[in-house]
Amino acid sequence: MKLPEHIFFTGVPGSHWSAIAQDMETISGFNTSDHATNRDYSPGTYTGHRGAYFGEGMEFSAKIEHVRYSDLTTFINEPWSEPGGTKILKSHEWAYKLPLIKKLFPESWTMLVYRPDMASYAWWHEAGGFNIKYPNYASYKDSVGMLGEITKQNQAILDYGHQNNVKWSPYTTAWLRDTFDCPSCVARKQPTDILVTIIK
Repeated sequence: MKLPEHIFFTGVPGSHWSAIAQDMETISGFNTSDHATNRDYSPGTYTGHRGAYFGEGMEFSAKIEHVRYSDLTTFINEPWSEPGGTKILKSHEWAYKLPLIKKLFPESWTMLVYRPDMASYAWWHEAGGFNIKYPNYASYKDSVGMLGEITKQNQAILDYGHQNNVKWSPYTTAWLRDTFDCPSCVARKQPTDILVTIIK
């Protein structure tokens, strides 16, 4: 299977999207040179966060709409220290920019992760909430702000999926193997309320 240079990856805080991205990054051909100790949050038994995140108040901006077209590739590739391979670009804010991403990066894939609002909200708090060291969630301000953003982001993800007539699937080993033609891939067990889809 020929993989794209970029996969724009989005899900709300607490959706387990980071764990799913980490499973994907074990597949041959993915570029993980954005991984660094200052971009690692591993709280005990939780999967945590690894690699670069784009968004407000985070290390890398998600404001692709303000970047000159000729500079876009350089802009989104900034976190990676090595060229080549498939890069997973993670941002909660992509949820609001999915049509723009498709227009600007037509050869890229988009991956959507959906998990219901309250389950995501509860898990995000259990995994550390505002004490999470990376990425930075300060822009969400407080728990009310976080729940509000989770609700809006999830709705944007579902709306875009509906507009593109996507097929949602539970996140399983079978889905991972079929989607990436990877017979040896194994998906870590996740809650059954998580749905995923890729738009190519």
